[in-house]
Amino acid sequence: MIKKQLFSPGPTPVPERVLLAMAGPVMHHRDPGYEVLFQEVREGLKYVFQTKQEVLVLASSGTGAMEAAVCNTLSRGDEALVVRGGKFGERWGEICEAYGVNVTPLDVTWGQAVDPGLIKKALDAKPAIKAVLVQASETSTGVMHPIKEIADIVKNRAGTILIVDAISALGVSDLPMDQWGLDVVVSGSQKALMLPPGLAFIALSAKAWGFAEKANLPKFYFNLKEELAVAQKNQSQFTPAISLIVGLREALKMLKEEGLENVFKRHALLARATREAAKALGLELLAPTAPSDALTAIKAPEGVDGKKLKKNFEDQFGLIIAGGQSQLKGKIIRIAHIGYFQSLDIIQAVSTLELVLKGLGYPVKLGAGVKVAEEILSAA
Repeated sequence: MIKKQLFSPGPTPVPERVLLAMAGPVMHHRDPGYEVLFQEVREGLKYVFQTKQEVLVLASSGTGAMEAAVCNTLSRGDEALVVRGGKFGERWGEICEAYGVNVTPLDVTWGQAVDPGLIKKALDAKPAIKAVLVQASETSTGVMHPIKEIADIVKNRAGTILIVDAISALGVSDLPMDQWGLDVVVSGSQKALMLPPGLAFIALSAKAWGFAEKANLPKFYFNLKEELAVAQKNQSQFTPAISLIVGLREALKMLKEEGLENVFKRHALLARATREAAKALGLELLAPTAPSDALTAIKAPEGVDGKKLKKNFEDQFGLIIAGGQSQLKGKIIRIAHIGYFQSLDIIQAVSTLELVLKGLGYPVKLGAGVKVAEEILSAA
């Protein structure tokens, strides 16, 4: 028997108390009880987003919120600066192009963070740019982009908004929407919010809502102005994913009980232990200088097939990790520590990494990575 466990950066493990909450009878979304539930969820989401703005809930994957961010704030022919430092940075560009928004790409080497100075240079050279689109945490590479520094550049430009994909950053690292002046922040349920896939979240600043008044791109299901009007009545424009929202209330309670500051510290600790353990095994990180605390991307060592490395994690030990995407296929593995993870999970992941590498003939000293991880975790 092999016990399957998620160590992927989405979907992520779902806590038992969240699963139990979702196992109850399904309520009707137009009943008064649902309004009470949704009111709690609205307040909890504002806490996690660190905003006074309304956080809208969509029944979709995170990509739905990304699409909503584009079609609700921009118009055909607008110019958008898109940071492309990974698979999901490329997705921003693809969404813009699908709606007839002109894309100015800012290509960044995969595994590196964008230089904010290049964003300033691009905006100075092309003042007509209406939006800067970037990932906070680029899930495909394990990179954390310098969002505060980018926001400092964009926020005083009246004709430009900053749109941030925080799908694998929200609830992992400090990303205070209002304090930093982020204009649009999107996220998804299957990451640090510790839920199954199926919900997306989006919040707009007052500045971004001003853009929404002028945007002329087509939209129906993702019409955020209509969604805002009903959300403020504790309802959804269309049939919501009721069971997921019940689970969301429980997950938000868990985050509030732990406290955001402690949530951020826990993720940072688990991430550091994972990274240092990998280095102790002689492995190279894909993002050594700007790593995300959501996941660790590790290069497959020379002579080791990254696809086989990922496969053996699951086939031999039941740990489901992620491989590389696009140009990184077969070259990296990605081990998550986002959401419902604790210290012993990291020990398990590191020890599994050692065993799999040894099984593939890589000269690893068993226990070397575990020792380093344990030292970091025990000192916290």
